[in-house]
This record gives sequence, structure tokens and C-alpha cells, in this order.
Amino acid sequence: MNGRVVALLALFGLAACAHSSMVLLPDENGGHGQVAILKPDGTGETLVSEANSRATLSATPAIHPLGSKGLKPTEAALLASLPPPPKSFTLYFLEGTTEMTEKSAPLLDEIKAEIAGRPGAEVQVTGHTDTVGSDADNDALSQKRAEEIMSLLASKGFDRTIMSAVGRGERELQVPTDDNVSSPVNRRVEVIVR
Repeated sequence: MNGRVVALLALFGLAACAHSSMVLLPDENGGHGQVAILKPDGTGETLVSEANSRATLSATPAIHPLGSKGLKPTEAALLASLPPPPKSFTLYFLEGTTEMTEKSAPLLDEIKAEIAGRPGAEVQVTGHTDTVGSDADNDALSQKRAEEIMSLLASKGFDRTIMSAVGRGERELQVPTDDNVSSPVNRRVEVIVR
């Protein structure tokens, strides 16, 4: 759960409760941030840094774990109404080509299912290369890889207007290498479905 969701819950608490409070929840990866509650007189702040805790929004905030009762029904309903978190897929390619590896091809079915299962889906397709070749060649190849995946998805009936394709060349290596190093993990397309 990102900070935006936490802020939504805090605002919801301000609007709906006689005693305003905010809830700090874990994000989709199990981590969490922290929130500073400023004192009204500006003399300090209280830091909320424990996941699954509720803090009253008052001059002297009290922080308590959610406990067995968990979220209030209105908070749980708000959380349930949020879209699912983005899902990421990585497809790998043969060196110097727009041809996927054999192991990557089955992921296309998972990507298609994810897109189909999300009303109003948006799909970001980002191509990458390893460091073999010139910067200009790698920029062009990464763009071609991204467009190839976008075309494959469009051929399965998905509207191109929900998709975007961009090539990043060798600028965002998954595993850093020296120049002119063949690296299968860097020859990839990342597909993010929102």
C-alpha cells in the first residue's frame, strides 16, 4: 500500500469519525512507510512507523495496533474499492533480435489474462538491451522489442490505445555490466499492467 492510500485512509478518518484517526497499512510488498503527525501548535511531531497501527489525530496522538478487530467497516470498504496493484512481467530475448526466448513465450498468456481481468487496464511496455552494440543501435532494438510485444498483444484483440511502448536501450540494466558484454538478463521487455 503506498502513501497515497494511507493518506486516503487518513482523510477518510477525518471526514467520517467523531475522533479523527489515520491507519498505516503495509504495502503490496509487505513494507510500509511512515507518517509524521504535526502538533497543532507546531512544537513537534509524532511519528507513526508501525504497520497495522491506528493513530488519533489530536494534540497528543495515541498510536495503537489495529488488533483483532482490524479496520473499521467503512475503512475496509474504501480499501476494497481500490484497484489492484500493478502487475509486472519480464520477457527475455535472443541476442540482437526481437525474438523472445522459449521460456518467455508462455508469459504472454499470463499477460493477456491480467489485461483481460482488469476493466480499464493500462499497459506499459518497456524494451531493454544489454551493452553489446552502439547506444543508437540499442535504443532502436529496445524500441522494436517493445513494439513487437505490443503488436502481439494487439493481435490477440487488445486495443492499442490502452498500451504504450518505449525503448530504454542499455540505460536501465537489470544487472550492471561493462560495455560490450552479452547479458541475457538485460535483453528484456518489461510489461506493467495497471
